[in-house]
Amino acid sequence: MTTHRIAMWSGPRNISTAMMRAWENRSDCAVWDEPLYGHYLFKTGISHPGADEIIADQGHDWEDIVTRCTGEAPQKKPVFYQKHMTLHLLPGMDRSWLSKLTHCFLIRDPESVIASYAAVRDDPTLEDIGFVQQAELFDYVTDITRAEPLVIDSKDFLLDPRAMLNAICAKLGLKFETSMLQWPPGPRKSDGVWGKYWYESVWNSSGFSPYREKSPSLTSRETVIAEQARPYYQHLYQFRLQV
Repeated sequence: MTTHRIAMWSGPRNISTAMMRAWENRSDCAVWDEPLYGHYLFKTGISHPGADEIIADQGHDWEDIVTRCTGEAPQKKPVFYQKHMTLHLLPGMDRSWLSKLTHCFLIRDPESVIASYAAVRDDPTLEDIGFVQQAELFDYVTDITRAEPLVIDSKDFLLDPRAMLNAICAKLGLKFETSMLQWPPGPRKSDGVWGKYWYESVWNSSGFSPYREKSPSLTSRETVIAEQARPYYQHLYQFRLQV
């Protein structure tokens, strides 16, 4: 059986976990939550909630993890959806394995990302929010595939999840399933062990929340980071899926 491997590359504080819920609710799909998180924490030594537990659970041998990413899906499902953070793909890692996946990029405006991230972690940096890494990876994937990867802007998506999911599935050569729009609330076995620190809103959800326009209140330092991130966001935004 051919395995359709989908890598959804996001930065933190986006709708990436809710998107994972939607895909896991399909009848034909298995998901993997941030496969490279343990390796990222092990190599960088960065302080994240539950870091030791995450490293122990995920492992830190990136080559072993990549072998699993490019292999069969759990339960031999035909669709293997992988939720990835762009910052977890560290410099120095071989990238030849990326040619075996279909890549999508989930983006969100920098002001909203930095405001949300700063609410749960002190003194975030530009590197922490993944915009630079996302733009670089987008260009790399475009180069190796000779095609523009799918880009989904979270605002566009939340304004019409059904239409966007229909369009995303069509672009990926898959049939849309209405089950992707709603899911049972609460944690799932597929959630990373870090879910207790980050996933409260998703655990309380049963579908995508309607988009609400906000005006984030940023410190001067956070404003500078958002301004630094904006060109990388705009680079991908011009290629976003529109329905």
